[in-house]
Amino acid sequence: MDLPSPLLPHPRRMRRLAVFSLLAAVAGCALAAVSPGAAAPDFTLRTASGPNLRLQEQRGQVVLINFWATWCGPCRQEMPQLNKLYDKYRAAGFVLLGINIDDDARHATEVAAKLGLKFPVLLDTDKGVSRLYDLGTMPTTVLIDRDGRVRHIHPGYLAGYEDIYDKEIRGLLK
Repeated sequence: MDLPSPLLPHPRRMRRLAVFSLLAAVAGCALAAVSPGAAAPDFTLRTASGPNLRLQEQRGQVVLINFWATWCGPCRQEMPQLNKLYDKYRAAGFVLLGINIDDDARHATEVAAKLGLKFPVLLDTDKGVSRLYDLGTMPTTVLIDRDGRVRHIHPGYLAGYEDIYDKEIRGLLK
């Protein structure tokens, strides 16, 4: 009877390792972060004003998605700048969607009203869409072209980022 070499793993262990590696690779692909050039994952969320909004229905528009939370200081700092961009470009085929990830939709709606947000605020209370987009930072801004492809991703916010957004939006609206 041939015994496995003590230096090599048992054949059954090798098969299990191969299956585990394959499953890990498949899971890794399924959970891969959204990246520039990829199709933007579709979603439907309830808006703070009531009706649902589906990303797919925005095709033909340049879409900026901003993931934010009420507890996020940089998010609150960025909101007036996003309002200005929305006012500047919405008549030119630009849509801005603020996706709030708070657990409490009422609190998110109250804060959005206090901040004077003019763009649609969508409520991701179960974090399904933020998981779909594999967020690691608040805020995160995703810019999508008219064909539904992710073109730019901006994790975090520092004063001046709105100038970068402005330039990218202009380029996609051309």
